[in-house]
Amino acid sequence: MIVGLTGGIGSGKSTVADFFAELGVPVFIADTEGKKLMHTDDAVKNAIVDEFGEEAYKGDSPNTTYIADIVFKDPEKLQKLNKIIHPAVGRSFSSWMKKQEAPYVIKEAAILFESGSYKDCDIVLTVTAPKEIRIQRVLQRDTATREAIEARMKNQWSEEEKVKKSDFIIENINLDTTKEFVTKVHSLILKKSI
Repeated sequence: MIVGLTGGIGSGKSTVADFFAELGVPVFIADTEGKKLMHTDDAVKNAIVDEFGEEAYKGDSPNTTYIADIVFKDPEKLQKLNKIIHPAVGRSFSSWMKKQEAPYVIKEAAILFESGSYKDCDIVLTVTAPKEIRIQRVLQRDTATREAIEARMKNQWSEEEKVKKSDFIIENINLDTTKEFVTKVHSLILKKSI
């Protein structure tokens, strides 16, 4: 069984994914895999250079600042980047999935809905938090400006849209409460997967 885990930037998806991992659930982080493929997959690299120019790479490493400056200001370019990376991530997930023996797995993806990959999930969990808390978390975590964070938020579905299409909503404000809720959701999913 595939459980999709998503949420907007700064909602705490990774924290929730870690809580599931602590319970022994295999977790696939789509964003991490996408970044890895930008370094290791020649077809992905070549397609990015074709689309964004030689400046998109510094040697073998993607110039993420340069790419982000383009895609978060131009939704069409973001869509093109996603069309390069997401099929490759999907193939990685499929081969990873074949090696799993747990009753269910977590597929964590920031744009689970936007990419359409939520359709491959049996259950979808969305992590939410108030906008200002999310912005503050990202400001503390990254070197991004408030303006850059808000630009990224505009390129993601709103929390309201995600919540409507989700089976479970995890409000991530207090970590202890979040962890308790993850444990409850884990039990419910195990019952469904039997």
